[in-house]
Amino acid sequence: MKNKKALALLFTANAISGFAQGISMLAIPWYFTTELKNPGAFGTMYAVITFLTIFWSLYCGTLVDRFPRKNIFLLASLSGGIILASISAIGYTTGSIPVLLIMLAFAATMFNYNIHYPTLYAFGQELTTKDNYRKVNSYIEIMGQSTSVLAGAIAAILLSGTHNGVFDLLGIKIQLPVDIPKWDLHAIFLLDAITYFIAFALILFIKYTPVEELDVDKESIYKRVVAGIKFLKERPMIFLFGNCSYNIFVVLLVEIHLLLPLYVDHHLHKSADVYASSEIYYALGALLAGFGTNYLMRFMNEVRAIIAKMLLTTSVLFLCAFTQSVGIFFAISFLIGITNAGTRILRVTWLFHHIPNNLIGRTGGVFHVINILLRSGLIALFSIPFFAQGSNITWAYFICGVFVLISVLPLIFYRKQMEM
Repeated sequence: MKNKKALALLFTANAISGFAQGISMLAIPWYFTTELKNPGAFGTMYAVITFLTIFWSLYCGTLVDRFPRKNIFLLASLSGGIILASISAIGYTTGSIPVLLIMLAFAATMFNYNIHYPTLYAFGQELTTKDNYRKVNSYIEIMGQSTSVLAGAIAAILLSGTHNGVFDLLGIKIQLPVDIPKWDLHAIFLLDAITYFIAFALILFIKYTPVEELDVDKESIYKRVVAGIKFLKERPMIFLFGNCSYNIFVVLLVEIHLLLPLYVDHHLHKSADVYASSEIYYALGALLAGFGTNYLMRFMNEVRAIIAKMLLTTSVLFLCAFTQSVGIFFAISFLIGITNAGTRILRVTWLFHHIPNNLIGRTGGVFHVINILLRSGLIALFSIPFFAQGSNITWAYFICGVFVLISVLPLIFYRKQMEM
C-alpha cells in the first residue's frame, strides 16, 4: 500500500484529537442535564448550532476540493486548540465558565467536525488506490473507535469522580488505589486543547505522493458548489444512496448529544458512569465493525450490508423505547456501534468508487446539508418540554426508529440499480 507512513500519521493524529473531543462532547450535554438542570436550553443551542453549520458545510466541501488536505487539517487543529485553550484559561482564571462560552466550545467542536471528517476521508481517498478503499476506511474506524473506548473510560471517571477510589465502568465496580475528584469543564477543555496541538504537530510530519493527480477546480465558490450539485443531479442513484444511507447518522448524532443524557438521567435514573459506559459499549461495537466489515463483505455487497444494518438499527431503537434495563441498554449501545460504524465504512467506500476525488468534498457537502436539515428538525422536535418529562424520552427513540425505517425503504426498492 502506498503512503503507509502518511496514513499512519493521519490515523494517529485523528485518534489523539478525537480522544479529548469525545470527552468534551460527553461532558457538555451532561453538564446541561445534571448540573444546570436545563436540557431544553442545550436542545435549543444544539438546534441553532446545527442549523448554522448548513452554510459552513457547503463551504467546507469547496475547501476540501480546492486546497491541500494537509493544510486544512493543520489549520483546523490549530484553531480548535486555540479556542479550547482560551476558554479553559478563562475558567481557570475566574473559577467557572459562563454558559455562553460553554456553548462556544460546543459550537467550535461541531464546526471542527464539519471540516475534519470530510477532509479525513478525502485525504484517505487521495492517498489510497481503489482496491484499498474499504481497508483504509476500516483502519480509520478502528483507530478512531479504539480511542473512543479510552475516551469513554476516562470520561466515566472525570465526569463523576470516584467514591473512596471506586467507580463503575461497564456495569462493573473497579477499585483504584487513589480517589479521583470530578473534573471541572475548564480542565476537560484544557485536555482537549492539548490533544489538538499534538495532532497539529503530527500532521506537520506527513509527507505523501497522491495516488492520482486530479484537476483542481479554481472557479468561484458558487461555481464549485454548483459543480457538486450538478454531478449529483445527473446521477440520481448516487444522490439517493448518499442521503438515505446517511440518515442513520442523523439519528446517531441526535441520540448521542441530546437524547442519551436525558435517557440515562430521566428514564434509567442512573449517573455519569452509566452515561459514559454506554459510549464505551458503542465504541466497542464500532471497533468490532471496523475489524469485521471486510469479512462481512465476503457474503454480501455494500448496499445489502447497509440495508441489513439499518434494519437492525431500527429494531434496537424500538427496543430502547420499551426497556428500562441498564444491561439491555448497554447491549443496545453495543449493537448501535456495530451498525453505525459498519454503515459508515461501507457508505464511504461505495461513494469513493462512484465519485472522483476532486468532487468528493463538494458532493459530501450536499449530503451533509440535507443531513443537517433533517437533524435540525429532529432536535427541534425533541427539545419540546414533553420529552424531558419523566420517561417521555422513550418516545423520541421510537420516532428515531421510524425515521431510520423510512430511510431504508428507498435502498431496498432501488437496490439493484445501486449495485450496478
